[in-house]
This record gives sequence, structure tokens and C-alpha cells, in this order.
Amino acid sequence: MINKVTLIGNLGKDPEMKTLPNGTAYVRFSVATNENYQVNGEWQTKTEWHNVIIWRQAAERAAQQLKKGSMVYIEGKLTHRSWEDENGNTRYMTEVAANLFRSLDKREGSGNSGRQMPPPEEPMNMGGEKQQPTASGSTTNNNTQQESYDSEGDADDLPF
Repeated sequence: MINKVTLIGNLGKDPEMKTLPNGTAYVRFSVATNENYQVNGEWQTKTEWHNVIIWRQAAERAAQQLKKGSMVYIEGKLTHRSWEDENGNTRYMTEVAANLFRSLDKREGSGNSGRQMPPPEEPMNMGGEKQQPTASGSTTNNNTQQESYDSEGDADDLPF
């Protein structure tokens, strides 16, 4: 079975950093994604809002790097939780538990007029251990080449 979410959108507010009583850091923010479509020849835009949570060291990096309006790439899984509010009502929330994020904003001082990718973040699994980042190479003669991504390498090698 698969539970995987991929989002590219803009932050609706600055990330809100918090710490659990046991010292585990987390950050929450909302991401807006847009879908454009035509109805009777008129273009319409539908905006969907997604709640995102990031844990541990990745949360600290997100709090430092992301700001309201930032374009961001998110990978994670869909989670659901419930709790009882102060009035005794059961409340529900669906959120994306991100295990990887990347700011898609243009780098400062790049002198390049096009959108430039920053170096990749170190992906974290939900347990906080580092994962090996990879990027897909080009396909030639029906053979797919997979290689480790070098942060000093060319940003054109990224899969998105």
C-alpha cells in the first residue's frame, strides 16, 4: 500500500515552530495549491489549502528557510488525527506529515533571471534518520540510470 503526497505550492503564513514537552521540535504551516481549468471558455482558478507538519531537525530548517508566500516542494504522507476541544467536541484534522521539503524560491544574488534551485535539503524519514538523496538521470536506450545527487552538481539533474 502507498500513502504518498507531493505538493508544490505557496506558504499561506510563516511556519509556526513549537516543541513537545519531551523536546521534539515541529513546525506547522499551510500550503496553497492552485488548479486552473476552463468553464465555457473562461479560465477559473481553484485554490486548495493543505496543512503541513514537519518534525525534528527538518522542522528547524523549515522555520529558518521558509516564509509566507515562499514557493515550496513538499513530499510526505497523509495523516489524520482527532482530539477533544475545550467544549468536549471531537475535532478532526488531516495534514501532510512532510519528510522532505525544498524551497523553490530564487536564490539571492544569483544573477540569473530564471528560477534557480537551491541545494537539496537532507531528506529525513519520520524517525529523524538521514536518507540518501538521489536524482534520476536521463534515460538512454531504455535503461534508467540512478545516481546520487551531488549538491555541487547541476540543478538541471533534479527530477522536477
